[in-house]
Amino acid sequence: MIARRIVIRGQVQGVGFRFALVDAARESGVAGWVRNRFDGTVEALVQGESRATERMIEWCRRGPPGARVIDVDVTDVPVDPLLTDFAQRPTL
Repeated sequence: MIARRIVIRGQVQGVGFRFALVDAARESGVAGWVRNRFDGTVEALVQGESRATERMIEWCRRGPPGARVIDVDVTDVPVDPLLTDFAQRPTL
């Protein structure tokens, strides 16, 4: 099991990015969360099996239709054993 913090830049707010990411994450079987940030980026924490987590990072590089991803920063973070589902969090 691995965990990654992802920050997505570009036209990623107002295009359904968070909703689509929640759906994709649940389909992939990963846990974590996603939220908009006041600086216009989208931030997510994704954890699960290595292959599923890497697939989610690749999904973030494309995003849903309407999104224009310019950059994706990925950081290793400790696995959070309390995360069992994937959800949206309030804007930070």
